[in-house]
Amino acid sequence: MKILYNIGIHLFEFLCEIVALFNKKVRLMLSGQKQTYSKLQTLDKDKKVAWFHCASLGEFEQARNLIEYFKVKYPDYQILVSFFSPSGYEIRKNYNLADCVVYLPFDTKRKARKFISMAHPNIVFFVKYEFWYNYIRELKNVPLYQVSLILRDNHYLLKTYSAWFRKQLKSFNHFFVQNQQTKDILNKIGYTNVTISGDTRFDRVYKMSQEKKDFPIIESFCQTDEKIFVAGSSWPPDEQILANVLNQKNYKLIIAPHLIDQAHIDNLLSLFPNSIAYSKANEENVKEKKVLIIDCIGILSYLYRFADLVHIGGGFGEGIHNVLEAAVFYKPVSFGPNHTKFQEAIDLISLGAACPIKEDKDLKYWLEKLEDENIYSSLCQKSGEYVRSHVGATETILKTI
Repeated sequence: MKILYNIGIHLFEFLCEIVALFNKKVRLMLSGQKQTYSKLQTLDKDKKVAWFHCASLGEFEQARNLIEYFKVKYPDYQILVSFFSPSGYEIRKNYNLADCVVYLPFDTKRKARKFISMAHPNIVFFVKYEFWYNYIRELKNVPLYQVSLILRDNHYLLKTYSAWFRKQLKSFNHFFVQNQQTKDILNKIGYTNVTISGDTRFDRVYKMSQEKKDFPIIESFCQTDEKIFVAGSSWPPDEQILANVLNQKNYKLIIAPHLIDQAHIDNLLSLFPNSIAYSKANEENVKEKKVLIIDCIGILSYLYRFADLVHIGGGFGEGIHNVLEAAVFYKPVSFGPNHTKFQEAIDLISLGAACPIKEDKDLKYWLEKLEDENIYSSLCQKSGEYVRSHVGATETILKTI
């Protein structure tokens, strides 16, 4: 199986080279990987290194609070952050608390050995469910931790064909997991070095909610008697439903799409009457607009505090984006049907503070329900309290290591 795995990695790398000819995202990844080793040379060989590996942006947000607290507690360590996906690297490549941010090369024996030799990590954190066979083998006696891990009964690690791979888990010093189910799964396959710490994203969004940032244009837009609806990380299917419903309702909409290329922004300007792009807005011309389209990145998580209601995008595709960023501001949320892999979404639905949306009528029902001020206030409270009751994972991890 080890031989098949290594053959599979080489085959995957070859296929990526082909796909890169017509896929910009894959092309970015391969181009970035070619720069990895030169970037690693900037690390000081005489200083310790803490390596945090995140597959993509979502995993980085889980690691971010841990990175920041680790840096405060252990200032003599250099921080190395690696990504596999361009959606993480391209947005966070200039992260100011990291001494080095790189793409993680493919998990071949040669590349793993070269990466570990050059990075010379003294402690390593893999985030959520990152398991890289050759990298794990090369780390040998380096302290290795899995943080914010979540597993389900159908995870590949539990399959019969993964028995050889599961043995590599003995290289992890400790597993910090999100829930009891994950702990039970690890116990079942023979690993007891497990702590239920929860999800570090709760710590991150709570800290972010305490930060004070001014957005004069947004504040001017929101000076109205109408309710404010914020749609975060939306995709076309989300946006079509929002247009069908909200264009007939007395709401002002702030929409921050996941895709901000000009073609998509132009489409949104056509889809929503009386709309304006954030880059074209000022404190005066935005007042009379019904829809404000955020055509930049980096501010969405701070905009939810302006909302009365929130819709989180991605649920009509691979999965919803970060619900907690809205919930921390005591906001009831809606999202598309593909949310079942996200524990926080399931929890918020069970509390009544979130509603899955499949079509127009679902959103209409949700809006009508929340017109009852008593129901609305109750669900806002449940949403915010849910986040605050789950804060503390970062402290648990740092105390244990």
